[in-house]
Amino acid sequence: MSADQKTELEAAAFRRLVAHLQERTDVQNIDLMNLAGFCRNCLSRWYGEEAETMGVDISKDAAREIVYGMPYSDWKAKYQTEATEAQKAAFNAASKDHG
Repeated sequence: MSADQKTELEAAAFRRLVAHLQERTDVQNIDLMNLAGFCRNCLSRWYGEEAETMGVDISKDAAREIVYGMPYSDWKAKYQTEATEAQKAAFNAASKDHG
């Protein structure tokens, strides 16, 4: 596999991941954090950090819109629910392992 093919495959896999996360609005970020250790916000932050390393100027809001498929405030209003006590407890327990 050439370097260009590898890059194209990685980009395609990223686009599929983003599309999947945009489609699965039922999955809350806290659930992703508790199960996988990252969420949509992490992914958008990584996107912005990689852009910065390449000299590409992208705002936090623009990076989030790429990942969420809409402005973050719109996504929160439409799909974000209040975290349950169990979700919060799981998040706090997992955070101790990462700190």
